[in-house]
Amino acid sequence: MKFDDILYHLGEFGAYQKRIYVLTCIPAISVAFQTLLPVFYLAIPDNRCAVPGLANDTYNSQGRSHDVIVNRTIPWERDDDGASILSACNVYSNLTAGNNTRECTSWVYDKTTFTSTALAQYNIVCANKGWRATSNSITFAGSLVGALFLGLLSDVIGRKKTFFLSIFFHCASSISIAFAPNMVGFIALRFINGVANAGLFMSAFVIGMELVGPSKRVIAGIVIELFWCLGLFILGAVAYGIRNWQHLQLILSVPPVLMLFMWWFIPESPRWLLSRGRDAEAEQIIRKAAEVNGVDLPPKLFDNSTVQKQPSARVWEMFTTPVLLIRTLVIFFNWFVVSMVYYGLGLNVQNLSGDIYLNFTIANIMETVAYVLCILLLDRTGRKNLHCGSMLLGGIACLLTMFPVMYGNKSHTWITTALSMIGKLGASGAFAIIYVFSAELFPTVVRNSGMGASSVFARVGGIISPYVADLGLFVGGDLKVALPLIVFGAVSVGAGLISLLLPETLNRKLPESIEDAKAFGKTNSRTEYHLDTLEDADNYKETFKSKESDKY
Repeated sequence: MKFDDILYHLGEFGAYQKRIYVLTCIPAISVAFQTLLPVFYLAIPDNRCAVPGLANDTYNSQGRSHDVIVNRTIPWERDDDGASILSACNVYSNLTAGNNTRECTSWVYDKTTFTSTALAQYNIVCANKGWRATSNSITFAGSLVGALFLGLLSDVIGRKKTFFLSIFFHCASSISIAFAPNMVGFIALRFINGVANAGLFMSAFVIGMELVGPSKRVIAGIVIELFWCLGLFILGAVAYGIRNWQHLQLILSVPPVLMLFMWWFIPESPRWLLSRGRDAEAEQIIRKAAEVNGVDLPPKLFDNSTVQKQPSARVWEMFTTPVLLIRTLVIFFNWFVVSMVYYGLGLNVQNLSGDIYLNFTIANIMETVAYVLCILLLDRTGRKNLHCGSMLLGGIACLLTMFPVMYGNKSHTWITTALSMIGKLGASGAFAIIYVFSAELFPTVVRNSGMGASSVFARVGGIISPYVADLGLFVGGDLKVALPLIVFGAVSVGAGLISLLLPETLNRKLPESIEDAKAFGKTNSRTEYHLDTLEDADNYKETFKSKESDKY
């Protein structure tokens, strides 16, 4: 008997599962905090070189005498819009001659929007400005390490232990970031935080989903993203009220420590226990769930082996034929692009014109709308059409930003911001869909390893995204804001179009073996089924086996 058959008796999403699912969704709120906090504490406030030797120098004028000192020390330059500004990177090296300059080593910052930022504290400007993207990139590299290492660890020591180990390091690193003594320590702690974030979100997702029945997994897989959005709304509101980056970091990092108390409320995954031969422990949890759900389990349900052994295979077998090779590469490329664009657009909010808090909130609204639309449309329009449509919508919107830049003026900057928000809508929807779509495309025998490999490509996309988002820092001019969006748009359109090479999976019998995967999507095997119950699935399985034996 398979574990999903136990869920048929237990209830696919009963009161017990709902309780555990909500608890495992809560960490998504805190992970959202730490992932997008850099939008605020690494934002670039207006700045200029500090006057050498002037201890009380400030960005804002302190009066006429202060202005005279500043003008004698700091040269004037032209910004990207042609306006005259005091230099952000150079000071006069010879005050008498007044024409030779050198790079400055200290800066003053405008505190109108932020009273304090990590970028200002560690002076990540001028020659060091590339460290902003590197800092974000290293955090995503930590996520890659966390996904690989903690993913393997959860299979060895269990989902629950990995979950709470991740919570501990998530909270410890989040709090420690506020006290980082220098830029190196700051980046190192963010790397550890990235490792913990990946492990926390992944293990929480797995614990919640492994108790959910087949017909409820699509909606459950997307609802957790709504908790992520809730975290982003809370982040935006708290950041608006607290403009000191260290205070903001601490206020959002200390309360999640309470998640450690969930140890007494979240059980080990019974599916994992059964896979490890710990049947008695799994039975105890399942019978407790049955009691909460108000159902009676068959007395002999646990007499025989609960988990059926599946034929073994390796993910590289998905590269053995042209059809599987193309399909797998298309899936990997879409994961790479979706992740790069989603996180890139999230970080790019700090580069858009207008109020950063308003832009951040609008982006969160668009993301929430995207997830709600996915819930409503995913089982109506199909995975392929909705994914391709989301990618094209977001990609084309980002590409269109070149026109207000080329033909507009300063009064048209809102168009670029609006198009960026539409891009975020498309990228968010595509991120939710690709998880469901690719999980259904990989055959059962390599589904876990296939999704793990896809996750690696997604993490690589995340590592690259900060550098694309910060292209404007190095290019300047009219393309300063639009260039990152153009890059995101181009790759989104490309990935969306090639996703049309993938077969539809909605209401289809999903592949179980490599041979099934080879045949999946062919004209002569496109039989649609509405598998409303597990009996329907079992009945079709026998029919499918007989047809396949005739075919081969």
